[in-house]
Amino acid sequence: MLSRSILSPAFRGALSALRPSATSSTLTPLIHHSLLQTRLLSSEVRSAIDKAVASAPVVLFMKGTPETPQCGFSRTSIQILGLQGVDPEKFTAFNVLEDEDLRSGIKEYSDWPTIPQLYVGGEFVGGCDILMGMHKDGTLADLLTEKKVLIEEQPTQPQ
Repeated sequence: MLSRSILSPAFRGALSALRPSATSSTLTPLIHHSLLQTRLLSSEVRSAIDKAVASAPVVLFMKGTPETPQCGFSRTSIQILGLQGVDPEKFTAFNVLEDEDLRSGIKEYSDWPTIPQLYVGGEFVGGCDILMGMHKDGTLADLLTEKKVLIEEQPTQPQ
């Protein structure tokens, strides 16, 4: 729990506006202002994320790299993609820890609050919890098969 002394005066002021005694008319400007602040993804960052999403058929924005994930959710996402048999030549990952604009921008871009985030065929799929559910119920395998991003089985040669 945060102690009151470490909260900035601006943050304390915003909190006081949300006290139950505040009416909806006093909250409307605060809410509107907050929404505007969170919707200011720069065109440069949006363009960079567009290019990243289009850079491969399967794109994962994660903490760390596939070889050295820096959080358990990123590690789990990489493991799921490996278990599914995603072709490494059709996959790329971006380490959000290397770029604060990317780290905050991807959350706004997808309107998803957490990282990792998976895109398949340029479409947002979800975070680790969604991947786990889709992995368990088979819908992730169906999606990856449909998008043709799995390692193709090599026909066996008769000996």
